Formats: sequence, structure tokens, C-alpha cells
Amino acid sequence: MEVVLGFKAHSGWAALVALGADGRKPVLADRRRVELVDTTWGRAPYHAAETRDPASADALVKRGIAAARRVAAREVAAAVQRMRAQRHDVVGCAVLMPAPMPPWSTAEILAVHFRMHKAEGVLFPDALCRGAEASAVPLCAVDEKTIDDRARRARVDPGALDALGKAAGPPWGKDQKLAALAAGIALAERTPR
Repeated sequence: MEVVLGFKAHSGWAALVALGADGRKPVLADRRRVELVDTTWGRAPYHAAETRDPASADALVKRGIAAARRVAAREVAAAVQRMRAQRHDVVGCAVLMPAPMPPWSTAEILAVHFRMHKAEGVLFPDALCRGAEASAVPLCAVDEKTIDDRARRARVDPGALDALGKAAGPPWGKDQKLAALAAGIALAERTPR
């Protein structure tokens, strides 16, 4: 079966839902939590750098970003391998995306606390996008603010996805629903109806 990996990222981790289709009926192939950091400070590298001198802060943030990208690439590759082991073909990776960051420097981000939260909120979805590219999986970036409109245009039924998840049992919360909806959009936009 062809499947799409759907991700809803948080600071340091993401909800993953792998979704396929049997005809027009959605099929849940996998769902799990994936860690996107190897270290505790890596969940919030801008916060970890907040009290450092500018050069040290910039170096720490760069290490955190590189580590998140490395771990995300490893986790996407592992998800692809799990799907292949189950004889599924991963045809896409849908990542829920926040509003993009302005081109601020590390110093500009650290100067305003809200910017640190924004930067860390963009860091992990971006790392997952790069992980999909590293695994040569077609990427479908889904704007989280417009996901409902995009789902309507793609004719994806959130109720059917929610019923699928509820039937599978916990965990099936907001993160899994959003990851499934993003995957459903990617699958629908890939397949003409």
C-alpha cells in the first residue's frame, strides 16, 4: 500500500501518523511519538543560549539546529524503513508548518523572549522537512493555520480520519488528528479523485 507520513512537531518531539488508502477508505499504517533531540537542552536551544555571550550563544544554537536535523533525518529514515518492512511504499511526507521566521540573527532572536519560542517552534518542523528530503521522500508542507481549508479543497474527511484513529485506540489526540489530516491531504493531492 502507498502511505504518507504525517508529522505534527513540538519542541523536541513529533506525533507521527502513517496513512494509506484502500480505495477511498483511509488506512492507519502506523502512529507513534518520535523524539527529535538527543539532549535535554536540545529541546530549546535558544533558551539554553539565552544567558551566553553572543559567540557562544550562536555556536550553541547552531549545534542544536544541526542535532535536530540529524535526529529528524534518522527518525524519518527509520519510519520509511518500518513502512518498507511492512511492504508499504512511502510516497510522501506531510509536515505541519507554522508561520515562517523572519531572517533574524541569533542575537536578534535572543533579544526578545517571544522570538525564542517562535524560533524553536519553526526549528523542529523544518528539521522534519529536511529529514524527508534526506530520505528522498516527496515533501508536502501543510500550513497549520489553513489546514481545514486545504482539507476541504482536497476532499479529505476529518471525521473519517478521527473515527479511524479512535477505532485504533489511544493515543489519538489533537496532535495525531492533525498529523493524520496532513497525511490525508498529501495523499489526496497526490492521487486524482
